[in-house]
Amino acid sequence: MSRSIAERRAEFRRLHETGCFALPNPWDLGSARMLQQMGFKAVASTSSGYAWSTGRTDHGIPRAEMLAHLRSLCAAIDLPVNADFESGFAADAAGVAESVTLAIDTGVAGLSIEDHDRETKGRLYDLPTAVERVLAARAAIDRSGHDVILVARTEGLLADPGALKPAIDKLVAFAEAGADCLYAPGVKDKGDIATIVRAVAPKPVNVLALRPWLTLAEFADLGVRRISVGGALARVAWRAIIDAAERIKAGSFDGLDGGIAGTEINEVFRAFPPSS
Repeated sequence: MSRSIAERRAEFRRLHETGCFALPNPWDLGSARMLQQMGFKAVASTSSGYAWSTGRTDHGIPRAEMLAHLRSLCAAIDLPVNADFESGFAADAAGVAESVTLAIDTGVAGLSIEDHDRETKGRLYDLPTAVERVLAARAAIDRSGHDVILVARTEGLLADPGALKPAIDKLVAFAEAGADCLYAPGVKDKGDIATIVRAVAPKPVNVLALRPWLTLAEFADLGVRRISVGGALARVAWRAIIDAAERIKAGSFDGLDGGIAGTEINEVFRAFPPSS
């Protein structure tokens, strides 16, 4: 690859300083390379998309395998990679710090830490515990000496889109604890987005777009800095596979007409070194 990890990290930092950019989520090396060739400035991993590609559920990937996946992504493309690092693969702050240190070594330019308890479905860490975990991640990044963006996210709005105040309370506390970017997946109302942006300003905000909703320009007008799509691209791909396979099962192969030409895919991947 032509750019060093340090250069990619510096570029990722610059992207967070002004404007609004799309941060699509590839689930494997091929989709990451395709997105690079399409001209995106950065990508983010998706824990759900990667898990599904291996035949497992979201949150079903152990830490060592996720680290290997992140290392492969960073080696395969020349773009900054933001890691969907779930809840840090640890229950306590010390474990989060250890996991973050290992993630930095994979070459990522940013990583997110959730307030979701990986061991207990639907449970979120309380505010003091969640802040302690963000502080631990911040300290681990600072000790490393590498310029890695720390994204702190609360999952509360995914379960209850109306729980705006507790979400904002956490995001504000995360910002004060040293998070570089704030993220509350599940926010849907334009007014709520604008309220979150104001609450944590001047820190940048990430919004999750899982469906046709607002345009990039409209997100920018609300003050959002970056837009990610989580596992949505992977779900689009799975939907296409299932639809075409259902037709095959019914005895028809007309669902195969919509596929991209193999020569076009080969042309994209030919631009990458064959050994990487």
